[in-house]
Amino acid sequence: IFSIITPTSVVKSARSCLSPIRMPGSLPAVCEAAWPKDVGIIAMEVYFPSQYVEQAELEEFDGVGAGKYTVGLGQARMGFCSDREDIGSLCLTVVQRLMERSGLSYESVGRLEVGTETIIDKSKSTKTVLMQLFEESGNTDVEGVDTTNACYGGTAALFNAVNWVESSSWDGRYALVVAGDIAVYATGSARPTGGAGAVAMLVGPNAPLAFERGLRGTHMQHAYDFYKPDMVSEYPVVDGKLSIQCYLSALDRCYSVYRNKIHAQWQREGLDKRCSLEDFGFMVFHSPYCKLVQKSLARLMLNDFLCHHSPDTQSGPFSGLEAFRDVKIEDTYFDRDVEKAFMKASSEAFESKTKASLLISNQNGNMYTPSVYGCLASVLAQHTPQQLAGQRIGVFSYGSGFAATLYSIKVTQDATPGSALDKLVSSLCDLQARLDSRKKVSPDVFAQNMKLREETHHLANYIPQGSVEELFPGTWYLTRVDEKHRRQYVRRSMNDDRPLEAGLITSCITAEHIPSPLKKMPRIPAATAGPEGLVISNGDH
Repeated sequence: IFSIITPTSVVKSARSCLSPIRMPGSLPAVCEAAWPKDVGIIAMEVYFPSQYVEQAELEEFDGVGAGKYTVGLGQARMGFCSDREDIGSLCLTVVQRLMERSGLSYESVGRLEVGTETIIDKSKSTKTVLMQLFEESGNTDVEGVDTTNACYGGTAALFNAVNWVESSSWDGRYALVVAGDIAVYATGSARPTGGAGAVAMLVGPNAPLAFERGLRGTHMQHAYDFYKPDMVSEYPVVDGKLSIQCYLSALDRCYSVYRNKIHAQWQREGLDKRCSLEDFGFMVFHSPYCKLVQKSLARLMLNDFLCHHSPDTQSGPFSGLEAFRDVKIEDTYFDRDVEKAFMKASSEAFESKTKASLLISNQNGNMYTPSVYGCLASVLAQHTPQQLAGQRIGVFSYGSGFAATLYSIKVTQDATPGSALDKLVSSLCDLQARLDSRKKVSPDVFAQNMKLREETHHLANYIPQGSVEELFPGTWYLTRVDEKHRRQYVRRSMNDDRPLEAGLITSCITAEHIPSPLKKMPRIPAATAGPEGLVISNGDH
């Protein structure tokens, strides 16, 4: 799908250093001096399960009041996995789809890192399972392993990838970041906040979504708001009220640090202004459930209001808010009056900056580590390159325990047809259609699947019972866990009669090969094996 403009400043010096047989990893020191420009996200792929349950039907099934999940949480549907899918299969699927849809050679990847909190092995990384996709290429020189922290591991992995490309360790190849999780809860009030999915991101220079250097506001603190101490269960222990307080307090701290850093940058550039919501074209958040995201945007407006030296409370966005001028931010986490007033005041900002980001979250649920990147993909999928060009996108990533960062991405100005931004946006244009193509199941079937996962989680010598026919074509799935807990996976054939998914290889634009940033790499032929023709495992192979 993608073709990119190679980093001219790097390539011109690098090409003079490269012999016909020299690999990107063997650049002489003179070639390493050039700083790669506009490092960020070049391509994205999103995967979610092929089945879902309606939240309105789940409300009736659970015997709760109508609107508790759909209005109170802001959720419409929840995707879920049968016992045929685990973290290994999710990541295999999303990585291979990205490679195939982009025409990317496995040889052109020099770093692969997985961010996840779905742990099926306390020693072996999911990244090593993915290395089986690289075997045909012969490329084993791939840095990175797994990064684990509730909902934040994907962001940490992404930061590591960006830092690698910008470092002296970079060998001229791309980094690939995978965030994936299966979010399931025990029966009760937290269960409707589940979901599942994975997002893969290709990182390199001259990216249409460039990370703004030096603009990260991070807050780390110890708390038991959400954690998974039971090693034989998929279910977490959750303190819901504490988790919300930790999320909102982390947002306050991160926003404050970010604003101080960008203000310092602006001062060095001779600009005398303060950062506010107005400086972001879009704002995306980690989304445990959609209503919390709406409250979070209102929270940023509250921060802007309290930090403003003389806010206009007679007109504009702060109109009518004078009664809250002296509130202390740390006393407002559960203040309904403050929440209601600022959600109303920020309603226009929410509609223009954040609402579009909730497509996947609303329709599929919380994906944990990929959640915020599913929100980013949702923004890209619902705007034209011209609407996105030049915008600053704020990204707030939160993980319980807790770890959080607010950072920003600057979208390239080049929105011309065939540009890197145009190709990225076009590759995600089928998100809504893919969500609509899923199969709806009853709450009873959903509950049976959750019970089956609960009873069989981490069993040895086990053959999954879930239907393979319900999976999207091209999906990797679990076929067996042997007596030594070694897992074997098979990929469902792409030659299927489901019309939408059968066309995913071509997506919405013509496939083009992406070469390595510093050297054109040969494309690996696509696998032609049928449903049982390509088998890999997480053990002996």
